[in-house]
Amino acid sequence: MTTPVNARRWTNWGRNQESIAEVLTPGNVDEVTAQVNQAAERGRRIKVVGSGHSFTPIAVADDQRMFVHRLNGLVSVDGPLVTVQAGMTLSALNTVLAQNGLAMPNLGDIDAQTVAGAVSTGTHGTGLAHSTLASCVEAVTMVTANGKVERYTTGDPEFPAVRLGLGALGVMVEVTLRCVPAFTLLADERPMPLTEVLAGLDEWLPDNDHVEFFWYPYTDRASLKRNRRVDTDDQPLSRFRGWLDDDFLSNTVWQGVCAVGRRFPGAVPTFSAISARALSARTYTGPSHEVFCSTRKVKFTEMEYEVPRAALAEVLDELQRIFDRLPFKVQFPVEVRFTGPDDIWLSHGYGRESAYIAVHQYIGAPYEPYFRAVEEVCAALDGRPHWGKLHYRDAESLRAAYPRFDDFLAVRDRLDPNRVFTNDYLNRVLGP
Repeated sequence: MTTPVNARRWTNWGRNQESIAEVLTPGNVDEVTAQVNQAAERGRRIKVVGSGHSFTPIAVADDQRMFVHRLNGLVSVDGPLVTVQAGMTLSALNTVLAQNGLAMPNLGDIDAQTVAGAVSTGTHGTGLAHSTLASCVEAVTMVTANGKVERYTTGDPEFPAVRLGLGALGVMVEVTLRCVPAFTLLADERPMPLTEVLAGLDEWLPDNDHVEFFWYPYTDRASLKRNRRVDTDDQPLSRFRGWLDDDFLSNTVWQGVCAVGRRFPGAVPTFSAISARALSARTYTGPSHEVFCSTRKVKFTEMEYEVPRAALAEVLDELQRIFDRLPFKVQFPVEVRFTGPDDIWLSHGYGRESAYIAVHQYIGAPYEPYFRAVEEVCAALDGRPHWGKLHYRDAESLRAAYPRFDDFLAVRDRLDPNRVFTNDYLNRVLGP
């Protein structure tokens, strides 16, 4: 097969996925429709790519790769309902919302993803009153495999599938989000023994809007983060302190620590102990999106698993044993977040309160034995893998984890019977 002239190599942010495919760059909905129609008529496949922040091969294209970055504008603001084109990044969305006195009710810890990519893969933040960002979606406009532009809203039978659809159902072109009035967060961040963090969760989770923590391997130390809404932004973080903690220590110094640790693995436990104490306690206020989101310059590979909240302690106990038997050292802290239940069919948090355990390795460092060991523990506890983070599950095992799995597949069969939008990853996790 001859490689098309406009074929280009693509690599994701974490540099663990790449492919060569013909590139499509539609600038409007009509162009999306025409390109989907042409692909369907010729028996070709299209894979839509956002910002490349998924670690799974969910965005890997083997035929045609469609970038939607030119579809990045604001469509309308109607009270709390904000409609944007699907290729807008979360960072651009946050700016648009702030200009209109609005905010997303919750966000993850980075804002580089496109809106479509974030909602389609189950991106989430932390907080028991919140679920994935897809739970904020009130309507989706999508180009389906038959080349039609369809709008789906909360009353439509396909809507629980469409708003978190893994890119398997069509090309999102517009998304309507239910937002909230702009708000200020008071952030309290402090180092603490892991045992104290776990002992305090039952009190802190209901008393704060957002709670998460990082546990440093080979230590009993953690870093606890609690955010709650306040009326006044009266304790802003100084520019120097923000640069020191969030840029210099968390990116520049951390990059060096990881590079040295990869070369001299025996030093990793010492580095982990030092890192656990490097960031001192701080309390500050700021606009919600500025508190939620951080800049991540140090590249890594990640797996994240959702488990029922009650299973968290068991997972952490097993992690301790996994660290001890791995043939290499774990350099990154373990991140733990929490969400409440929702009713979105392929949401990790479907029907239950959740704890999310994210494990990372520095780019270029070995990770598969680590990730597979963590997955074995979490899967046995009815865990669900994050769709955008590395995992090794397939459709057969995932069907048991998602009560509405077959309902989602039925929608896929109706909207894309000829699998215009599939790739190898979707064939693995959903079936061919």
